[in-house]
Amino acid sequence: MNKLNLSCANAIIERALSVALERGFKPLSVAVLDAGGHLLAFQKQDGASMLRFEIAFGKAYGALAVGVGSRWLENTSRERPHFVSGLTAVSGGKIVPAPGGVLIRNHSGEVIGAVGITGDTSDNDEAGAVVAIEANGLTAQTC
Repeated sequence: MNKLNLSCANAIIERALSVALERGFKPLSVAVLDAGGHLLAFQKQDGASMLRFEIAFGKAYGALAVGVGSRWLENTSRERPHFVSGLTAVSGGKIVPAPGGVLIRNHSGEVIGAVGITGDTSDNDEAGAVVAIEANGLTAQTC
């Protein structure tokens, strides 16, 4: 697969939401973006709180913006807060520097998109994204 499509994006979301149910996570919201940062699909579980779209989108968008998973952004925000603040500003506030934004790579190693998940702990959000991406035969990059 050279490009992420709607069918694959929906399959990733379906798997992420089933992981949440299997593991007893709080209600999740999941956004899947293509390599250009455009939304392909989004779903949220019943009971997910408001602003979850913006957070899920921001985690995935941030990962795409810097070419690594959003865990790197969280770590960098501690070491170089001015950099992450500036990055957030130039993106129009679209970047959320917290784990849960995971790059999607194809079999050739090319970035074809990202998943952003929010709703539980950032570690659980990230774990759900990794399982969902890998269950669909793709490679997940968290940092």
